[in-house]
Parts: sequence; structure tokens; C-alpha cells
Amino acid sequence: MSATRPHVLLLVTDQQRGDCLGIDDHPVLQTPAMDEIGATGARFRRAYAECPQCIPARRTLMSGQDPATHGMLQNHPDTDWDPPATLAGELRAAGYETLLSGKLHLSPRRKRYGFDRMVLADSTRGGPNDYLDWLHGEIPLSRWAMAHGATPNGWIGRPSHLPEERTHAFWCVSEAINFLQRRDPSAPFFLKVSFIDPHPPFTPPQFFYDRYHWQDLPNPVIGDWADPVDAPTRGIDIEMQEARSQGLELDARVMHACRAGYYGLINHVDMQISRLLQYMNDMQLLDDTLVVFVSDHGEMLGDHRLFHKSWPYEAAARVPLLVMGPPSQSYPTHVVRDEPVGLQDVMPTILDGVGLEVPASVTGRSLMPFVRGDTPTWRETLHGEHSGGKNRPETAWHFVTDGRTKYIWYSQSGREQLFDIAEDPDETRDLAGTADLRPWRERLIKQLKNRPEGFTDGSRLVAGRRHGPMVPGTPREGNAAGVYGETAA
Repeated sequence: MSATRPHVLLLVTDQQRGDCLGIDDHPVLQTPAMDEIGATGARFRRAYAECPQCIPARRTLMSGQDPATHGMLQNHPDTDWDPPATLAGELRAAGYETLLSGKLHLSPRRKRYGFDRMVLADSTRGGPNDYLDWLHGEIPLSRWAMAHGATPNGWIGRPSHLPEERTHAFWCVSEAINFLQRRDPSAPFFLKVSFIDPHPPFTPPQFFYDRYHWQDLPNPVIGDWADPVDAPTRGIDIEMQEARSQGLELDARVMHACRAGYYGLINHVDMQISRLLQYMNDMQLLDDTLVVFVSDHGEMLGDHRLFHKSWPYEAAARVPLLVMGPPSQSYPTHVVRDEPVGLQDVMPTILDGVGLEVPASVTGRSLMPFVRGDTPTWRETLHGEHSGGKNRPETAWHFVTDGRTKYIWYSQSGREQLFDIAEDPDETRDLAGTADLRPWRERLIKQLKNRPEGFTDGSRLVAGRRHGPMVPGTPREGNAAGVYGETAA
């Protein structure tokens, strides 16, 4: 290797469920490249997006801070952010050449957050957008990639009108390879490849849609606690606005097409990851590269009659997280762990993996001891939350999980749920009505004791307190002081 530290490859998908990996025993999905990363290194089966929505999740990935610390508890666009430290910034300061290829989804747009260079496309519509500039096509250029007619947050599944070599996923990997061909050979590199897929629209290339359309696909899982809905009807809102606060049940044929499109997108991204790894192996780069694969959050995909992200359930909050140490350093293989880990742990894991100090502003912990085959003392529980989003405050929630059990508290109504996710990973049976919830309430009270919203008085949880899109006092600075309600100096 030309540099003293390992290279770093961070692969990020958008809206990929934690169970959507072949290596996680998915009944139909093929993900050979992702599976190889997990089998060659470590797979974390209880990894979560602490706030399972795009912008807060990506703040957590970039800063190593949990949502309560960086402050954003739902998508709150155009909120400028100046965190005390970023993953790319720390690596760049240590001499890494840094590139982002794909989606960043932070504000202000085009702020580099430590990247030397970005080829940026946060979506397949709108601008400025480097993918659309590359794609070319009909005028208006900003709508050519969306000519299939499916909406960017909807349930329609169909093949894309674009061939494989014109998709966003293909472009992301092509730009990554261009970077590797032209990088400074005297410096280590940090390459973040951030795909839009499998975020809607569910429109993979024809081959990948057909692969799943002609298979028997798993049906949505419906828990005994899920609210009933009226029978499927025509005229359902394509953007599924109502499904963000209440149930929605699609016609079986429509649901099949939706799932075929979703699985096809993941399979297509996997093959593009394979293309990148093959190139790196041919160029003798992969042996000295720390590889991390993760998603920003999951997708309900009709489970419990719900869609999209931002829910506390496994389908939306649990994400795939795979870490492969540089093969030249002889890390153990086939490591599988069930400790509760989160997106906040990705930044300290990478910094630890290349021998750099973790900034004091980071709340996450390094997973490298697990990757090295050790069993360190770990957090008892992981906390997650979401403020419910615009016009649906009743869906605001907190959860705590130890990786075996998950407790959910809806902050406005006080509704409680308890799931044995070890024995019932699909959360089909709500145990809140029969189990002793006091120990779980106490864990959440301890977690929330310093929160300025007043979710607890120290002895009990207090429902109905305002659960806003930003933690009071932390809109921009990322709470570097580490105390809720105070901004960084």
C-alpha cells in the first residue's frame, strides 16, 4: 500500500430494510456482493437508524452523534448545519483524499463537510444535480430521469425506462471508479458511495424487475396490534400521504409489483457494488481497504399496513450494517453480533479502524473490537426517536432496545408497545398488555431525564409534551457541549 493508513470505502443505500440481505436469510432477494462483505467481515444484526428518516439519519452518519445531540428529529429541509466534527473532515485532516459520489442530503447544499470533492445527486429530479447533468436527455432535463411516471415517494412498482448503464446507481459507481483512476497515489483515500436506491420510485432496470415480478414474493406481515383499514380501493393517493399517519392496504397485485420493484432496486445496487469491488480488486486496492456497508433507514413496505420510514418498527428502523476489515490485516471472518448498535457508531468505527482519535463530540462507539473478534463491554440499550413529522404529531415516538426486546412509547398519546424481537422479529405480537413494563419505562426515563421538552419528571414519562422537529437549543451546532438545551460555543 502506498499510504500508511488503510483506505476507506463507505457504501450507503437509502431505505434498505435490515432483513433485505441474502445473508439475512431473505426468501427471494439476491445480494451476493453485500453478502460477501458481511461474510468476509462482521455483520451486525441489530443495527438501527436512531431517527429513521433521511436527513437526521445522514446527520448521524456524518457526525457520529445521536439525533438528540445533533438536534434533528425529522426531515427538516434547509436547516443549515455546522457540526463540530465530521467523518470526512477528520479523515481529510489526517491526510486522506476524500470523495462523495451520490447522495448527501444535508444543508446548505454543496457544503462539503470535509470532502475534497463531491459529485452530488440527492435525487433523480431537480437541480443542481450532477447525475442529471451526466444523464442528458430531453428537456426539461430535471424530469428526464423521472419519465417512468412513478412518484418519488409512492407505491408504484414498474421497470425503469432507463437501461442499467444510465441509472443513478451505475453513475455513482462510475464516478467512484473515475476517482480511483485519478486519485493521488501517495495518499490514502476515503470514498463514500451513496446510492438513492432502493428509495422510491420502485423502478429498477427491466432485468431486475422481471427477476422478482415472476417469483412468489413474501406478503406483508400484519401484527395482531395493527389497526384495521377499509378494503383496498381504487383511487389511493399515489404518494401515500395517509399511510404516514394511518394504515393503508394495497391490492395484492399492486403490492406484488411494489415489492418486485423494491427488491429489484436492491439487487441492481448490489451488482453495481460488485462492479466496484471487482475494479478495486483488479487494481490491488481492496486488500488494503476498510469497507463499511450501511443504509440510512428501512421501509415498512406494507408491513402492519404501513409504508415509508419514520416508524419505530424493525422494517423501518433496523438497517443492514456490515464491516469488513482490510483483508491484508487478517481480520476474522463470519463475525455475527446481536448487540444494539446504531448509525452513530459508523464514524467512530471507521476512525478507530484506521487508527485515528475519535472526537469528543461523538456519542457513538467503535465497533472495531467486535470486528477484531473481541467482546467488549457494550451499551445496555440503544435509544431511537422520531417527532412524527409535519401534520402528524400523534405518531411521535421513542424506543429503547437491548437487541432482544424493544419498548416503544408514543410521546403524545402515551401508548406503549413491547416486542420480543429475538423470538418474534416481525413484531407480530404486542406484549405490552401482559408484560411488566416498569423496567422499560425506567430505562427510557433515564435516557430522557435531561431533555428540555420535559418527556419525564424523573419518576414517570409525561405524555403530550411538544415533540418538535428540532431539540430545543440544538438547531445548528450539533450540541458539541453534550448537554441538552445548550448549543456549542
